[in-house]
Amino acid sequence: MNAPFDTIYRDASTRVGASDMVGEEGSRAAFRPIARGARGAVSSGHMLASVAGYDLLRAGGNAADAGVAVGLCLCVVEHDRTSFGGVAPIIYYDAAMGRVTTIDGLGRWPKAVSLDYFKEHHGGRFSPGISTAITPLAMDAWLAALQRFGTRSFEEVVAQALAYAEEGFPVSEVLREDIVEYFDGFQRWPANAEVFSPGGRIPEVGEMLRQPALAESIRRMIAVEREAGGNREAGIQAVRDFFYRGEIGRELVAFSERQGGLLSMDDMQEAEASMEESVSLAFGDCEVHACSSWTQGPALLQVLALLKDDDLRAMGHNSAEYVHTLAEAIKISFADRDAYYGDPNFVDVPFGELLSAAYATERRKLIDPGKAWIDMPPPGELRGAKPYFGRRPPHEDDPATGEQANPDTTVGAVIDASGNIFCAAPSDPALRHPIDARLGFGISPRGTQSWLHPNHPSVLAPGKRPRLTTNPLLVLRDGKPWMALCTPGGDVQQQTNLQVFLNIVVFGMNAQQATEAPRFATFSFPNSFYPHLIRPGELAVEERLGEGVIADLAGRGHKIKRWPAWSGNAGGACVILRDPESLVLHAGADPRRDAYALAY
Repeated sequence: MNAPFDTIYRDASTRVGASDMVGEEGSRAAFRPIARGARGAVSSGHMLASVAGYDLLRAGGNAADAGVAVGLCLCVVEHDRTSFGGVAPIIYYDAAMGRVTTIDGLGRWPKAVSLDYFKEHHGGRFSPGISTAITPLAMDAWLAALQRFGTRSFEEVVAQALAYAEEGFPVSEVLREDIVEYFDGFQRWPANAEVFSPGGRIPEVGEMLRQPALAESIRRMIAVEREAGGNREAGIQAVRDFFYRGEIGRELVAFSERQGGLLSMDDMQEAEASMEESVSLAFGDCEVHACSSWTQGPALLQVLALLKDDDLRAMGHNSAEYVHTLAEAIKISFADRDAYYGDPNFVDVPFGELLSAAYATERRKLIDPGKAWIDMPPPGELRGAKPYFGRRPPHEDDPATGEQANPDTTVGAVIDASGNIFCAAPSDPALRHPIDARLGFGISPRGTQSWLHPNHPSVLAPGKRPRLTTNPLLVLRDGKPWMALCTPGGDVQQQTNLQVFLNIVVFGMNAQQATEAPRFATFSFPNSFYPHLIRPGELAVEERLGEGVIADLAGRGHKIKRWPAWSGNAGGACVILRDPESLVLHAGADPRRDAYALAY
């Protein structure tokens, strides 16, 4: 099944179509050059963040140092996509220990929350604003990763983030588009308007965007580290305490109270990122690792289990048969996602059966090669475990159909010369929830990925984590460190990760080609964001799939939604591969977004 590492696309016309993968000159197999180096590689959602990680690697830092520098920088230069007060799931491979660890970076619901609270105060619904705020655990995740796996101080890794907050950075086309799209919405919050539309106008591309309040918050944290004395770990711990149990924590609680939120100082003082084992699945000679069911990460593993016995290469890359098979497998996996997945501290998720070969064989029978599921397939019923609801999951709005805009995400991946792998998918954009004017950032609204239906495994509860869409991936090959892969995109994330992974493993694309190939996504399941709308049978396709393939898919019953040839809705994948023989690193970054890869 597995193609040779970094196979060159010598015959683009038969593998993906000449119009898909070659430039206007007709000679290139990818539009961007792949980044290659032997000492370190970075790929992230923004070039400036990639440079921050690159500089840390060149200065002698490891993957954790560089990864945290990337993440903190993204909170400044992509504040429209993530935040210091947001979420930051991380997956890390420690080469010396040969161990994969996940850091949740995902907050918990405040102790005061309840279903009755939302019934009494919000009409039984989630409302925009502070009511869906959970503890802001992103910063603790960055600091925990640095403290546990890094070698540098907080001041060293946050230096570039501080510079861009204080001195500013040029507005990109993507950032300006985000500001235009959400301009009317964030005007309700003066601090947001001050950050993203200074002077009451939309900044132009290339104009410098400054965030002085955020810069001051960073400086306060640096001062705490300097004053702590002692060793590196003690200084980082001082910053963690300052953020969650000290002044910043108290300011965030006061901000929440002014906005009518439920966050308390007890919630902040108990906030701590969890370090957990990953969930994994063997696929050929690959061992694919994901975060547990507090994310949708294991759903990708279920899809791979369904596809293990299919000759995907024989189907042909992005043929109608291939696209149909993957789309139907995704629907089956997501049916189980909505029936079983939830915070494993509250929900017993039967991964032993969900990822078993026997279960996959039985579930694979639901795929009809000639006909698409329009309604979502039924979830599986497992020995000793039953889904929390019947054939169709409960929706917050019924019938739940139509469009639904999702808050966005960004990503960062690093592999260093030793084979340490850092991969993160931080989120919670400041365009869509209130910013504290003094601190320059807000509180994670990720509660919108919980459910208000009491029988759902991801129903909200005090101290419970929502089921997060963002899910970084890490892959070992023949037991050796090999791949970091992540993308933004809500429920599209697992679908993009799946396609990029298979582009490499099955079809032999290199890291850059794999991010550029045409993509598709199904939406025939409840959206992870409230109100959990479902678009039965919908299959979105980039136009580059070709008219023949699109017509064939429509003939199988898919309700086709056309995306432009290079649609940001299809994600913004970042991937790094490490050749197990030469140890050369190969990094790619998706041109659909501001993503950029560097290596040396």
